[in-house]
Amino acid sequence: MTEKLSHVDETGRARMIDVSEKPETERRAVARGEVVMRQKTFELIRDGVIKKGDVLTVAQIAGIMGAKHTSELIPLCHPLPLLDIKVELALDAQLPGLQITAMIKTIGKTGVEMEALTAVAVAALTIYDMAKAVERTMRIQNIRLVEKTGGQSGDVINE
Repeated sequence: MTEKLSHVDETGRARMIDVSEKPETERRAVARGEVVMRQKTFELIRDGVIKKGDVLTVAQIAGIMGAKHTSELIPLCHPLPLLDIKVELALDAQLPGLQITAMIKTIGKTGVEMEALTAVAVAALTIYDMAKAVERTMRIQNIRLVEKTGGQSGDVINE
């Protein structure tokens, strides 16, 4: 792995990477994050009685949409054909809150880590938006890349 920033040219200016010479490979990325909340908010979401509607379903769809729009949100990301997007939300009484996991897959010249991270972030923001009338102290935390496979830099497993 290089010690140089890939999106900076020799003069220090931002640049989009030229991936035209890279081979297409299957690429996959998994990201996770959490939304921590008070017990009462957790129970309202668990019981499906938040006034804005079904928090879990809406956040799942929002995460999928976030992944699909990553290149429009992150300036130097390449638009990619996403072949599979899975966003899962799990109630976690120990937090209390929600665990969010996103898995993205493509066949392409560049990875899908940003798409997976964006899916988690957008799902978390949607949970906050849907439940903020009940609680404004929720914490979105620990959004991270769990693993990525494919590409020249090889596989990464962080947990």
